[in-house]
Amino acid sequence: MRLWTVHPKYLDRIGLVALWREALLARAVLRGRTQGYRHHPQLTRFRAQRQPVGCLNRYLALVYEEAQARGYAFDRRKLGRRRPVPRIAATTGQLAFEWAHLQRKLRRRQPERYRDLLAVQRPVPHPLFRIVPGAVQAWERGAG
Repeated sequence: MRLWTVHPKYLDRIGLVALWREALLARAVLRGRTQGYRHHPQLTRFRAQRQPVGCLNRYLALVYEEAQARGYAFDRRKLGRRRPVPRIAATTGQLAFEWAHLQRKLRRRQPERYRDLLAVQRPVPHPLFRIVPGAVQAWERGAG
């Protein structure tokens, strides 16, 4: 499961579809509707919020908007209620870690998209996140 801090606009088709499915699964976990993934570290920052499911709904809404802009047919009925929620702090280190991770994936999976993204100097985060100075988040696997 990967709930990207980077904006979904950078993801390829495979990544965007996977993000949609994984975010829906994450919301089901937070709602207590599944037994699997209950302790997944990617859920840590959502669980820390006053409205974790509301935050996931906001997260999903932008993923849906990106899919619509690309002409994909994601199911709008799967979007939850969109209520105002505070933005979640994410660190510069986390954003940089994820950016490098995404570039590695794209270099193998879709070299043309990888080359296009080499021109990006500072990746934009998903709008749910506000970027603050700091290292890679402690919950991130493989960052050590």
